[in-house]
Amino acid sequence: MKKEVIVAIIIAVGLVLAGCMVKLGLSSIADRDRFVTVKGLSEREVKADHVNWSMHYAVSGNDLKQLTSDCTLFTDALKAFLKTKGFTEEEMQAGSVNFNNNWSSYYSTQRPEYHYTLSTTLVLNTTDVDKVVANQNCLNELLEQGVVVESGWMDFQYKAFTELKPEMIAEATKNARVVAQKFADDAACRLGSIRQANQGLFSMENDSDQPWLIKIRVVSTFQYYLK
Repeated sequence: MKKEVIVAIIIAVGLVLAGCMVKLGLSSIADRDRFVTVKGLSEREVKADHVNWSMHYAVSGNDLKQLTSDCTLFTDALKAFLKTKGFTEEEMQAGSVNFNNNWSSYYSTQRPEYHYTLSTTLVLNTTDVDKVVANQNCLNELLEQGVVVESGWMDFQYKAFTELKPEMIAEATKNARVVAQKFADDAACRLGSIRQANQGLFSMENDSDQPWLIKIRVVSTFQYYLK
């Protein structure tokens, strides 16, 4: 009889423990299913540290040899002019001369006046962004001298971005946790560990009025467990 009582007690205790384990297991599963998704933002406005500035020149005529000479003279004259503005020869890169036979490619009934058009480009690559900004309208001086130079794109870049990236990721992560904590507080629960994280993509956007100013932005997405 005593043995049967002991066995019954052991079975009862086992059932109680099993029930507790099941309950804890279900609670654990429920906790794993409770999470919040938040986004963390980090922004910086920086000044460009590099710029590419292209300048174009085109000339038309019937004497191909003379036109070729004109393009060479133009390149030399433009380089000399840019040197007066403080730029160096090493910062200038002359492009090849592009050739077009106007008489072989027209579609109207009237043949173009000039047989040939030659065009060339000079690109200024420099880290002296301030100097470019100060001289962005300097080509007007050549126009006043009768030299028509077309200012092409100015590509302002920020090449030191990799040095800024870890700091911005850390800030986005911190901001995301602040948002998640606020949500947990409002929901009367505790904030757990990170369930999933997505660093997001960095974007760079030049200011429309002052393109040498660049806004860098990253939005990271995180999921946090709620307990």
